[in-house]
Amino acid sequence: MKKYNIAIVGATGMVGRKFLQVLEERKLPVENYYLFASKRSAGKKVAFFGRDYVVEELTETCFDGKDIDIALFSAGGDTSLKFAPVAAKAGAVVIDNSSAWRMDETVPLVVPEVNPEDIDWNKGIIANPNCSTIQAMVALKPLHDLYKIKRVIYSTYQAVSGAGLGGYQDLENGIKGEAPKKFPHPIFGNCLPHIDVFLDNGYTKEEMKMVNETHKILHDPSIKVTATTVRVPVYYGHSESINLEFEKPYDLAELKAALAKAPGIVVQDDPQNNVYPMAVTAADTDPVYVGRIRRDDTVESGLNIWVVADNIRKGAATNAVQIAEEWIRRQNQ
Repeated sequence: MKKYNIAIVGATGMVGRKFLQVLEERKLPVENYYLFASKRSAGKKVAFFGRDYVVEELTETCFDGKDIDIALFSAGGDTSLKFAPVAAKAGAVVIDNSSAWRMDETVPLVVPEVNPEDIDWNKGIIANPNCSTIQAMVALKPLHDLYKIKRVIYSTYQAVSGAGLGGYQDLENGIKGEAPKKFPHPIFGNCLPHIDVFLDNGYTKEEMKMVNETHKILHDPSIKVTATTVRVPVYYGHSESINLEFEKPYDLAELKAALAKAPGIVVQDDPQNNVYPMAVTAADTDPVYVGRIRRDDTVESGLNIWVVADNIRKGAATNAVQIAEEWIRRQNQ
């Protein structure tokens, strides 16, 4: 099999370092790795695959002459807007973790367990969805295929690491009684119904990401979607209460069996023995965990599920690396 050259952009950040960990674990067929970051981080050494890599400065010429096949980006939206087209022009397929390209009609938005075929129509950039959307899509896809989802209500409980290192530090420092720097209010001992900025419609940008990305990934704008996203004092792992209304009646045993055999899902649904998905057990793992599976009798064909995943792994780094794996597989078909 051909070996590929992979670049990691934002290699010293929280998700960038998780990229490196996941790449070490999954062992893609790679000839060379290149690590890029801002001028501030250039020159740093990063231990990776048993050797020290020197981080290079991200510039408009840094991709030249390296024959990079895949560039994994996690360096923020503004950086992606500027440099993803530069990398693509140099011949790389960019897999971007920011929100910069997600709703661009010319850019596929991909969760490999859900819509891998969308990779085929990329024009040099593939978008990695929002962390809270990714885990929801893995859980919803097998159910949508069987019963067609009519309406979704998302209520999320999102870890501070989803706000980057600043969010993580706000929780750590808040435990010591220090004032927050990242969040507008203390996160320790608190829940903030405020992720990203508020929009004119009263929703936050994070909530509208979930609405719009659900439509794009499932290729079905007819689904009615609403969301409330909440930051909670948890380090890693997003938890989601998802209420669904289907167009078709369902058998609960059949539905549970469909979830159990779907790719990327681990069903944890034995409430009598206190077995259900939790952030502490999902941390640093890749599956999407689904439990508390039960009917909602207030609507026809209603369902409640509880969905948990590590937001930095499956919600960011692992999903991006899985896209890279799927792209490589399709090159070798």
